[in-house]
Amino acid sequence: MDFTLVGVAFAASDPAASARWFAEHFGFTVTVDLGWYVSLHHESHTGLSVDLVHRDHESWPDGARGREVAGTLFALMVADVDAEHERLRTEGVAVLRPPVTEPWGQRRCQLAGPDGLVVEILQRVAPDPAWLAANGFGA
Repeated sequence: MDFTLVGVAFAASDPAASARWFAEHFGFTVTVDLGWYVSLHHESHTGLSVDLVHRDHESWPDGARGREVAGTLFALMVADVDAEHERLRTEGVAVLRPPVTEPWGQRRCQLAGPDGLVVEILQRVAPDPAWLAANGFGA
């Protein structure tokens, strides 16, 4: 498969408000706003589209229409998760999980995004050699 764009669409009660949240905290830009549908892009990631669709819109499949976001995590990799955590906390973003270093090689925190979406900010760190060995990785 050859593709030129990776896109995600999240159900939103207010797509414009959700778009403002992503723009304010992560630097996304609105490229399309139809009211019920808002598309966001980021100048650093031209192959990514984040779309927000009113959760009651007919474009959602019957089984998903009208539902809130549940069980969905949107992750963004950064160079310094602690600095981003502090910035976002200072901006008033609700922290669901403060920064933690995981043995598999990630440092991450989780934030409350719009409409029940969990936004994870993470960075790569050196994995714990003991954890790697215990889980079948290594020499």
